[in-house]
Amino acid sequence: MRMGWALPLAVAALLGIAAGWLAPAGLPEAGLLAGLLAWRRWRWMALLLVASLSAWPVLQAATSDLPQGLSREELQLEGRLLQVVPQGELTRLLVRVEACQPQAAPRPSCERLRRVRLTLFDAESSAPEMQVGDRWRFTVRLRPPTGFANPHTFDYAAWLWRERIDATGYVRRDPEPILLSSSLPLPAQRGLVYLDRRLEEGVARRWLAALTLGAGERLSEDDWERLNGTGTTHLVVISGLHVGLVAAFALLLGRGMARLVVPGRWRLVTWPWWLAGAAAVGYALLAGFAPPAQRAMLMTLVGLWVASGRHAPGPWQAWWLALGAVLLLDPLSLWRPGLWLSFVAVALLIVIWQGRQRPRGLRGWLWALVRTQLLLAPLMAAAVLIAFDRLAPAAPLVNLLAVPLVSTLMVPLGLLGWLLAWMPPLSGLCWWLFGILAEALHGLLGVAMAWLPLWSPAPWQRWPLALALVLLAACWALPGLALRLRITASMLLGLLPLVLMPTAVPPGQLEVRVHDVGQGQLVDLRTARHRLLYDTGPRFRSGYMPLSDLWPRPQHFHRVIVSHDDIDHAGGVPALAEHRVDAFMAPRGEDIGVPFEHCQAGQSWRWDDVRFSLLWPPPGDNAAWSSNDRSCVLLVEAGEQRVLITGDVGRQVERFFVLDVEAPLTLLVAGHHGSHTSTGPQLVELLDPRQVVFSAGRDNPHGHPSDEVVRRLRGRCLWNTALDGAVTWRLGAGSYAAGDAMRNLVGWRGGVGGRCHGVESAPLDAR
Repeated sequence: MRMGWALPLAVAALLGIAAGWLAPAGLPEAGLLAGLLAWRRWRWMALLLVASLSAWPVLQAATSDLPQGLSREELQLEGRLLQVVPQGELTRLLVRVEACQPQAAPRPSCERLRRVRLTLFDAESSAPEMQVGDRWRFTVRLRPPTGFANPHTFDYAAWLWRERIDATGYVRRDPEPILLSSSLPLPAQRGLVYLDRRLEEGVARRWLAALTLGAGERLSEDDWERLNGTGTTHLVVISGLHVGLVAAFALLLGRGMARLVVPGRWRLVTWPWWLAGAAAVGYALLAGFAPPAQRAMLMTLVGLWVASGRHAPGPWQAWWLALGAVLLLDPLSLWRPGLWLSFVAVALLIVIWQGRQRPRGLRGWLWALVRTQLLLAPLMAAAVLIAFDRLAPAAPLVNLLAVPLVSTLMVPLGLLGWLLAWMPPLSGLCWWLFGILAEALHGLLGVAMAWLPLWSPAPWQRWPLALALVLLAACWALPGLALRLRITASMLLGLLPLVLMPTAVPPGQLEVRVHDVGQGQLVDLRTARHRLLYDTGPRFRSGYMPLSDLWPRPQHFHRVIVSHDDIDHAGGVPALAEHRVDAFMAPRGEDIGVPFEHCQAGQSWRWDDVRFSLLWPPPGDNAAWSSNDRSCVLLVEAGEQRVLITGDVGRQVERFFVLDVEAPLTLLVAGHHGSHTSTGPQLVELLDPRQVVFSAGRDNPHGHPSDEVVRRLRGRCLWNTALDGAVTWRLGAGSYAAGDAMRNLVGWRGGVGGRCHGVESAPLDAR
């Protein structure tokens, strides 16, 4: 292959991935036609083959989800464990499916499932212990690989897709899982067992496992907090740094041996370069050959080729070649932030060093290290900000010490300890020194994090700040710019955070956002200077509360109204401890875990020309009413537009306050998630809601929203957080209040198109 092909092959891989992602009609026919036109032109055929190989995994990923009709059905599944992650009382399992069949018939086939992510509850009672590589038979209940869709939050569904996980679910304990066969422990597993015998639990053992074996799961929550808070996470995962170091040591060892064997022509010997390449491949395999290790291995192999100088490509040709090879090996890595972090960093290194002389002496190398790190810092900070919504102010300074410490001392000592494992005294000495350095680095990260803590900018700040950081990196990295211009541009970019202003809600207007929290409810209402939270979402069996992931930084709520103490409405109250809440409100007789004021009909207040009124429950003792029927009912009026939130009250209670609301109603948050017990005919007829939103979970076991309620509301604009994700409205502006949904259902499973979606869901007993 001529090196002029590096860029065309990378572009062909990118085009193939795009074709697989978009999957336009007639794609196979277009590919066949292109093949016929390119026949006998082997160069074009090669590019077409690369595009086809890149498109196929993306197409396959889009068609291997759990078939419709199998959600929550009992399935018998056989597969091999790829990952076992204990998390307290439960264990997360990643299973490569080998056989799958529904327990009941007739049901659609599930044979196309490839990988599923399962939760095993009460894992400590399972015997024998589950190990990676074992084959098991499970009875499971699965769901399609979806997640919550809320603004500025982690996209769990996208993560499942790029990890090629076709379904999620849990393991049934009746019948018990059956071990079909055990496998020999992988080298990395054997290494972890050996470490557990040799070293006591502590920083040294955890970090040695992560740095040399890629066992990041061994790191504690405190370790990850320190690494994330100081921007040094890249140091403890198997990355290009580690694989490159292994290859460099193998190359130095090989060339040293060649110099002894053939002292006159050792520089011409090629086998040390092959030895370095083999070491890179072996180390990636030892680390489990996960996508980051694969990417690091390919980039290291291309780097060795460039450094060898034997018919080697130029740096930019090598960059494109490595990108094309990585995408061809794993097309879905295009959606992995780690891929772009790696390649952006290497691209900047090429810009920084291309055409510059090699440093000389210790002082020259130290200055080169400092210069490189300072120039990399703003660009990597921008990439991390875009990918993970956070900035680590301590990262530039900490990395100046941490990178050389890890790369020149800790990783070599850790690997040398493994090489000398057959001589325990020498191996123990290496790991003792490693432990001292690990403890020192661990303490340094803690001090740096306390001094300059992790910062999560507000969502409206993210892209302007990222752009400013990119421009700052370009000012100092690009050659030929005058020093005066660099300084002036840097000062102007430094002023950007001072002039950024958020988009405010004008007085008299109301922003309403019904968040996607699964089978629960959480409504965020904002005026110009105030904020109210109605309900806090659910808390699941695992202890997870969706509210804990909605905002990356502490929020201020002037009031939190909990409609009643059901776990799907009050489950997120403990997560509000991380935020500032001026006052809680809930019905008399409920227990939400924190002190609260009683909500009752007749209470009202005005914030920024927006009126808030409570219509239910009545004053006094409400013991005669059920918990659902005691729910706080809130009416908010912004100008001539109104939103009504009724909690879980039933149709009998709706009749008590329906005449207190002026029709037509702009927005109705359907009662009880769309259950047939609420949103009765009288409320619909008298209030005539123009838009209705159901806060429900996808494939929920209750069949919400009820087909009876949906039929009753037909002809209106209907939304469902299970399909639309979070939906936002702006009321009081005088114009039609259009809903803005997180998901565009035209291109999403189950979508019907258009801006206003009619969503029906039959209850389980009707199916």
